[in-house]
Amino acid sequence: MGYAVLHIDKARSNDSGNTAHIARTYTPSNVDPSRTHLNRELVQFLANVTNRSDAIEHRIATADIYRKVAKNQVKALRFILSSSPKDMACIEQEGGLYEWCDESMDWLRSTFGADNVVAATLHTDEETPHIHATVVPIVTGERRKAKEEAENGKRKYKTKKNKVRLCADDVLTPKKLEQYQTDYAKRMQRFGLERGVHGSEAKHRTTMEYYKEILKSMKEKEAQKAELTAKIKELESRQASSE
Repeated sequence: MGYAVLHIDKARSNDSGNTAHIARTYTPSNVDPSRTHLNRELVQFLANVTNRSDAIEHRIATADIYRKVAKNQVKALRFILSSSPKDMACIEQEGGLYEWCDESMDWLRSTFGADNVVAATLHTDEETPHIHATVVPIVTGERRKAKEEAENGKRKYKTKKNKVRLCADDVLTPKKLEQYQTDYAKRMQRFGLERGVHGSEAKHRTTMEYYKEILKSMKEKEAQKAELTAKIKELESRQASSE
């Protein structure tokens, strides 16, 4: 049984660079252009929204957020949902890829709110099929710090309890991150996937680090392929000389 992959990263802007990658407005070196037409949009944009970056800004502008959004504030969360190349290939070969997409999207919407899941794309033109999803971290209620102050009798002023806030910190607490991994893995059991090791000391990777590792793996495979090709040519040359 393979592992369910749930990778989460922060974006402090409308993330236009990542939008270009996801929308394939340029072709990365690890992409097979002959398969790009098989990619699939999993969230339908509103009529006045043209791309993922617009969707982030539109959600923030229409959410009736209590405070003005700061320039350096986290506006979106980037999700990558997948598994190993072998396990994803198995799911695809058994005809379950779109069901896997539906289950993953249902988990995202039920966990973070359907309105906050503003974009999602299935990529099948890379080595491993995966979903890029975007969540705007909008929450309702008191800040964690304010709630703790109230519980400890240290609050100095009254605050609205049902105010709408943009707050990635409330969404990405260590306890919640742990629970996301557990809950998503439960949804993935029907596809033969399980949760990674609890309390693993594996280092969290940014999206850039994630793709650097993929690129490194590809380069290693290309080097191995070139070496094998050279050996085959050498053997063919020897065989031709002996005939």
